[in-house]
Amino acid sequence: MFRKVMTLTRHIMEEQRLHPEATGALSTLLYQINVATKIINSQVNKAGLAKMLGATEQVNVQGEVVQKLDDFANFVLINALDHTGYVCGIATEEEEEIITIPKQHHGGQYVIMLDPLDGSSNIDANVSIGTIFAIHSRVSSEEMPGTEDFLQKGRKLECAGYVIYGSSTMLVYTTGHGVHGFTLDPAIGEFILSHENIQIPDRCKVLSLNEAYENRWHKWTKEYVKFFKDKGGFDGKITNRYIGSLVADFHRNLLYGGVFLYPADKKNPNGKLRLLFECQPMAFLAQQAGGYASTGDTDMLEVQPKELHQRVPIIVGNKREVEEAEKYYKKYGL
Repeated sequence: MFRKVMTLTRHIMEEQRLHPEATGALSTLLYQINVATKIINSQVNKAGLAKMLGATEQVNVQGEVVQKLDDFANFVLINALDHTGYVCGIATEEEEEIITIPKQHHGGQYVIMLDPLDGSSNIDANVSIGTIFAIHSRVSSEEMPGTEDFLQKGRKLECAGYVIYGSSTMLVYTTGHGVHGFTLDPAIGEFILSHENIQIPDRCKVLSLNEAYENRWHKWTKEYVKFFKDKGGFDGKITNRYIGSLVADFHRNLLYGGVFLYPADKKNPNGKLRLLFECQPMAFLAQQAGGYASTGDTDMLEVQPKELHQRVPIIVGNKREVEEAEKYYKKYGL
């Protein structure tokens, strides 16, 4: 007996049909991200053989050494999106400024934020890494996009998602109507729907944070972690799992139930992760899956960005446990 196979392409088409007013622009961008991440996946899977492992001699705007695959992923994604006519601006974690769209393709209605290769410091160790993307409708009326087009609250996102390159490659995305996951079938080169309408399980099973930084934590973080260690959280039993790639840690918690925590600390008073490239998209996905994300005192989707590469603290995962973190933050402060 044959069963219907839902490819990512078909899913995007069927989603578009639910919105008669849709122009197809957003669908086209998702198609292009689909193609680009397959190309990136092909290089990730043979990185050692293709001499793509290791670092370049460059340092990015974040002050981090650029890995060869960082460079490659950044180039592939920009090249896939800048000619569509639907994008007026692109910003990536690797580039200090907004990327200029070729003149003949000006006038698009969307801006895109990209973390081309999240967790790239783990490449040489063959640990799961990923690509994160987020899309806003532009708000400016000038021919060229302004910073205001990018500096929008996460609540206004049109689309967000990620690809995780692991034991299998998965693309997970939302357009504000549920979260759906697609697994790449290497035999046919297509992403196939494997996880429909993902919801974070009610039970929080996993706490994800780097405990090596405990001596830097503020009191609220120490007391919050103690709540899990002493009582096992609300459910009486919890394990600690930390990979060090945001996409990988978030993906596991999305499927199994858990909280990822990268708080502000004495070394990083503003947090470590990037609001536009990492925290906003993950917050949007979490919210659509029944979860929640916070800075500790503010709903992540309500944070008003002030600059392109702004860093913020993040707690994301099961709603009840993230709201509990906010209570500890309010009680102890920084």
